[in-house]
Amino acid sequence: MPASSFQSDAFLALEDGRIFHGFSIGALGNTVGEICFNTSMSGYQEVLTDPSYRGQIVTMTYPLIGNYGTGLEDVESDHPQVNGFVIEELSRVDSSWRSSEDLQAYLGSHGIPAICGIDTRSLTRHLRTQGAMRACLCTDGSDEVSAVARAKGAPRLEELDLVSEVSTKKTYEWDPECKESIQYGMTGRSRGGREPVVVLYDFGVKRNILRILRSHGVRVIVVPFKTSAEEALALNPDGIFLSNGPGDPAVLTQVHETARRLVEVKPVFGICLGHQILSLAFGASTFKLKFGHRGANQPVQDLRTGRVLITSQNHGYAVQEEGLPSDLEITHRHLNDGTVAGIRHRDKNVTAVQFHPEASPGPHDSAPFFEEFVTAIRG
Repeated sequence: MPASSFQSDAFLALEDGRIFHGFSIGALGNTVGEICFNTSMSGYQEVLTDPSYRGQIVTMTYPLIGNYGTGLEDVESDHPQVNGFVIEELSRVDSSWRSSEDLQAYLGSHGIPAICGIDTRSLTRHLRTQGAMRACLCTDGSDEVSAVARAKGAPRLEELDLVSEVSTKKTYEWDPECKESIQYGMTGRSRGGREPVVVLYDFGVKRNILRILRSHGVRVIVVPFKTSAEEALALNPDGIFLSNGPGDPAVLTQVHETARRLVEVKPVFGICLGHQILSLAFGASTFKLKFGHRGANQPVQDLRTGRVLITSQNHGYAVQEEGLPSDLEITHRHLNDGTVAGIRHRDKNVTAVQFHPEASPGPHDSAPFFEEFVTAIRG
């Protein structure tokens, strides 16, 4: 898109003093957050609305973004969750019958500062070399010196209470009439008989997790992240689901204790942050990755079968293999760096994966994990 279409000059300032210049394509203002990159070729609206990106400025490595606009069907939460958005080139047109608003208008209407014209390849190489860092995105004419100072002074992810910002504030049942989930296939009602109940701990759940679970014929009761084990069990669940979410899993000590109690009495499945919480509950530890795993092309090997899955991932922390309790078996491994990508308990009905089986728009290699979980709770 030509520079004349943009609102103003803009720049991205990293805490190490590196500056990237471009043009504003979102809301005027400035924002701070940890800068990260996503290697997906599509799904930018799912990225923008994924609660796991709370507190972060996201860079898309694919050069052309916005070509199919934005649509109500593609959101993973009620509104964008990112602090800022960085791309190389904004598409001149949004060509899709499903589009209700172009990307530039969408970012502006939701108050998200965004920038294009950035050499995202250079930025990504810098982050891969130097590691995750804080940044300040300025689209309001701020000066570079103060922007670098703001980046240096911004809180780190481990200092933020991000899960409390994105978790539901009250318990609710997701899509009881199956109006939103029926598009994914057979519903529980059509199977006949009682629908199993899953209590889902919302640490920043993606909407597609809810859709797919419901489409497998289970009732999904979503609860706030601080819900006690006693409160969850009072809902008479057949299984417990721990969702994805933002931030450092090690700071959620109250949730670790809740998970310890739940795994003793119910089948439990965890995704991403849920995977890390379950591992911590059994005595494992976690660590921060140098620049995280974020994208829809992450290779993971199933150590039980040898099969390689291409997965969608979005996380900056991982489970430490050293010191992993002996009652936890590593089931999956990330092939790029060898980190733990899945675990199961040797004696209890507890499994977890670091990747996203609900990946939207894809890939769908790991989608069967939902069916496996539902089969386990059906007994």
